[in-house]
Amino acid sequence: MPRPKILLTNDDGINSGGLWAAYDALSPFADVTVVAPATQQSAVGRSISIFEPLRMNEVAMHGTQAYTVEGRPTDALLLGLYGLGLRPDLVVSGINLGENISFESITTSGTVGAAMEAVNQGVPAIAYSLQMNDQGNKFADPRSHTTDFIQSRDVVTKFTRLFLEKGMPEGSKLININIPAEKIEGYKVTVLGERLFETSVEKRIDPRGKPYYWINGTPIYIPEEHSDVTALRKNYVSVTPLSMDNTAFKACPELKKMIMDID
Repeated sequence: MPRPKILLTNDDGINSGGLWAAYDALSPFADVTVVAPATQQSAVGRSISIFEPLRMNEVAMHGTQAYTVEGRPTDALLLGLYGLGLRPDLVVSGINLGENISFESITTSGTVGAAMEAVNQGVPAIAYSLQMNDQGNKFADPRSHTTDFIQSRDVVTKFTRLFLEKGMPEGSKLININIPAEKIEGYKVTVLGERLFETSVEKRIDPRGKPYYWINGTPIYIPEEHSDVTALRKNYVSVTPLSMDNTAFKACPELKKMIMDID
């Protein structure tokens, strides 16, 4: 029986320890092709480079041939599918350094963005992210991390095998999986939490007296029984099926009534 084919990407860049931890977890049972951004691309969401050309370079890393793309995670995904002509059975995005939970994170996450684009192109996908106790580690140079990926690799192995063997659940081709930083207590199927950060903008003055700004987010916790935020907070792996359809179906009946009054 032929081995499954997996396209592996991320948003932390080709040098990320999380990317290569995922590769180590997947390569024993699948043919894995790594196509990842050349540099850190966190928080770019599902953006695509449509106004500039992209370069892709083949490199030898960790005992395999990989591809770096001078662009965003979605760019890497698309160049893998159409530039290299890959026909994967599954796309895996991650392991991201930092959790991707709640409405807020999945719409800005490059990790989830690449997985969403895979589904948009007809390929099922799994996004893996690892909780960081130190928020600063999310944005540090990924080459400097000393993160222990032992239990993360185990999660990637178990869940990727599961979905390859049994297929994706009805109604979803995209699974968002978040792994706690501490010892895993178990696994929970979750829904997206409402919020993760209290957003603020910090104004500073540069040496020439000109203002500049940092967009900042202070972590907050809103208790929601079945949310991914709550599950991760309690050291459970959160497993959230996502849909590409953003329609607010509950609003449709009222909206129909509202527009009836328009002349």
